[in-house]
Amino acid sequence: MAALGGLILSDVLPFRCEAVPGYKCTGYRSQDKSFHIEGALNHIFTRSLPFEGSQPRVFSIKLGDQWFSFSEPKALAGKLNRGFLEASSCHPIKIINEKLIVELGKIFPLKRLKCSFPLLPLEGTSVLPSWNCDSMSSFWINLHEDNSDSEFLNGEITKEMEDFLVSFSQFSIYKSPRRDGKEVHEGISGQAKVWLRSSLLVHVQAIIQAPDFLPGSLYILSGPVFRKCHILPFTMPAFHETLLILGFNQSLKDGCLPSLLNHLTGILDSFLTQTLPEGSMLSSSVEFVPQLNANNYMIHVKSHNFGPDCAKDLIIGSVTSSAANITHKDQYFVFVSINLDLLAMLTWGIADWRMLWTFDNRFMKKFVPGEIEPFKSYSLYPPCYVHDISFWLNEEKGFDELEFHTVARAVSQDTIISIQFLGRFHHPKTEQVSLCYRLTYQTCDKALTQQQVASMQSQFRKEIQQQLHVIPR
Repeated sequence: MAALGGLILSDVLPFRCEAVPGYKCTGYRSQDKSFHIEGALNHIFTRSLPFEGSQPRVFSIKLGDQWFSFSEPKALAGKLNRGFLEASSCHPIKIINEKLIVELGKIFPLKRLKCSFPLLPLEGTSVLPSWNCDSMSSFWINLHEDNSDSEFLNGEITKEMEDFLVSFSQFSIYKSPRRDGKEVHEGISGQAKVWLRSSLLVHVQAIIQAPDFLPGSLYILSGPVFRKCHILPFTMPAFHETLLILGFNQSLKDGCLPSLLNHLTGILDSFLTQTLPEGSMLSSSVEFVPQLNANNYMIHVKSHNFGPDCAKDLIIGSVTSSAANITHKDQYFVFVSINLDLLAMLTWGIADWRMLWTFDNRFMKKFVPGEIEPFKSYSLYPPCYVHDISFWLNEEKGFDELEFHTVARAVSQDTIISIQFLGRFHHPKTEQVSLCYRLTYQTCDKALTQQQVASMQSQFRKEIQQQLHVIPR
């Protein structure tokens, strides 16, 4: 007679336990051994969502009487127009933003501003402060003529996009004269180029130069921003930013600026300590670190939610000051930028920023509006796959590591969690230079298979050869 785990099969009877409604576990136990329930540990297994490749969505906008369409950048698939900050949202980013605004409202008179859709035209860049314009890390969008239909290709026009259409149409896209002397949009004969804003600071001048700007009030603007970045645990290509703008008389500078920073320190620290164990002696420290300009600061945070070494000196924002401008000659301005995604991660203890963008409904069920409790992940021990890649550089073209990371993010659909530089090899005879990197694949909410990763790695080799002009080895 066959044996199983030292037991004779005839002595083993099947059993079924239904300790938790809706979940069933089946197994075997020996007739000679009692089945203990009291104090037992029940393991409940749920089916993971399959990993399905997502394609960039297509949107349409109307400029004048002409419709244009554009696709999401592949590295940002699923991240445009998610509506996390809308009034009906219960997303943790919305919750933490509202709590921040409520606390600030106890100290300053507030003016909340509506944020437009994040596309910006190439022209009209006079509103862009030179100290914040980084074209190398920006995502550029090509607008193509669209004669298919006068509707948004994703099915609806949101109020946010309606406002965007109005503000965007005030700018002219590239125009060129026709043979009959009339001007036409270049997009009609080809395409026009716009970019996704990398910070809300691009709107600063337009706000403070508005005729109804009121010094002494704290203006608040919140919205999504996008920028190319290296693949790191606490660095994301898309996040939500809250911008605080405070203008006051220059004679009050020595009192107003320290007061604002002190209040922000207290508010942020109160958020970051809410999920610490009761009676814990640990504390999350918020520090405003001065920059070369003594009135500019970076907001550093040390949190214990991810262990003592995981989030040391994490930068969640910045403070920038500016002297008077033409409109307000006697005024001094302070601009505070806060990364809401990082703040939410640190507040709830969400270890992976990608979790904030998941389409899995189980994530949203973890949050209650107005409440902050430690986040408990529903995805345990997702499999991890490691692949190395090496390639010869093209000396004439050079090598852009930021683009290397961006291509990796696009091809892997944000499943690469780490890119580690392993080494550089210089061939003694051919003088060619080769680089080697290690890529680690892992999802935070889906079942990723070894075959899917192998396919991504193969596609990645093709993409870097085509886009970065390198030769994979």
